[in-house]
Amino acid sequence: MFTGIIPGQGAIVDLAPSGREMRLSIRPLFDLPDLTIGESIAVNGVCLTVEQAADKALHAYASAETMSRTNLGALRPGGRVNLERALALGDRLGGHLVSGHVDGQGQVAAISSAGESHRVRISHDPELGPEIIARGSVALDGVSLTVNACGQDFFEVNVIPETWRATTLSLWRIGCGINIETDMIGKYVRHLLKPYDAFGRSRVTPELLRENGFL
Repeated sequence: MFTGIIPGQGAIVDLAPSGREMRLSIRPLFDLPDLTIGESIAVNGVCLTVEQAADKALHAYASAETMSRTNLGALRPGGRVNLERALALGDRLGGHLVSGHVDGQGQVAAISSAGESHRVRISHDPELGPEIIARGSVALDGVSLTVNACGQDFFEVNVIPETWRATTLSLWRIGCGINIETDMIGKYVRHLLKPYDAFGRSRVTPELLRENGFL
């Protein structure tokens, strides 16, 4: 479990693809002491397991499923990623609950100045639309942000100067692929409501059960 509050970035030292899978070597650009083998770390919002921590770098594996759902395949040696260690019980929850399980990718559609902040519009698959609401939370490349406005296939966020400086968001350009994790609570509510129609009535009827051989 993570919070989406990024303490620092890492530099990609090496990428070792193997078919549709990949191993990553990342050098933290901030103090990241006592990394242990087996602990979870979020890399651009993707929960990975530390396989090795040596020579001032951490090494992790990304499965074919992870590669297919995230933007890790676009990384290159020398590039930068957002890093966050897993949340410990008793830590402050400064952002929101983030699982590190990416729901899909979006693209940067527009970036504009808003005072000292940056307003960013992200386009995405309409399938994610019901899980993104105005004033709700979303994690973009692992960064916890608040949704300012949204539609069926887009939303906008406001990035304050400190977040812009401390994360890889300042490297975003139009067309960049972005990891999106929607709000965890919203996903569970959506799942629980699936059996019901807009009026709260169950879609499971005797006729439906009979048609599918249950009666």
